[in-house]
Amino acid sequence: MKDQICILAVIILTVAAAFGQKVSPVSTAVKKAVETFEREKFDPLRDPKLDLEKAVEKTIKSGKRIILDVGGEWCGWCVFMDKFFVQNPEFARLRDQNFVWVKVNYSEENENSEFLGLYPAASGYPHLYVLDESGKFLHSQDTAPLESGKGYDLAKFSEFLNTWSVKKPALLK
Repeated sequence: MKDQICILAVIILTVAAAFGQKVSPVSTAVKKAVETFEREKFDPLRDPKLDLEKAVEKTIKSGKRIILDVGGEWCGWCVFMDKFFVQNPEFARLRDQNFVWVKVNYSEENENSEFLGLYPAASGYPHLYVLDESGKFLHSQDTAPLESGKGYDLAKFSEFLNTWSVKKPALLK
């Protein structure tokens, strides 16, 4: 039902914009509700080296691995990945039980070139780098193979997380 309301809101806004109509405050409020959800944003002011050091401290205590999630607020697929985790709580639990997730900004404001230069070049965004408990690079993952149609594929993404988890949890389908 929520998805249908979101789709309807987007259609209304698109049609109104196409005919040069001003969007009413109600429509703007609906659009804002559709686009917003609780998530950590990519921040060009953050220091990824410091964030990685903090992640390593957490992994020493937890035995988890680290995933660097590289992208930016400009990247629709990056925002959609965050939404995918919110929409799939079991999947988010799989991530959180096995990884410390670190967002690394890549944008015009800050490409974090020095930090990202330590890893293989990303072929697109979002891009994921899997690191071991000490922060040593293990794997570079383009997220395109984890997609299906206009979204992410739960089984493929779960398989990726399971493959790189220290603990091998059951595959979500």
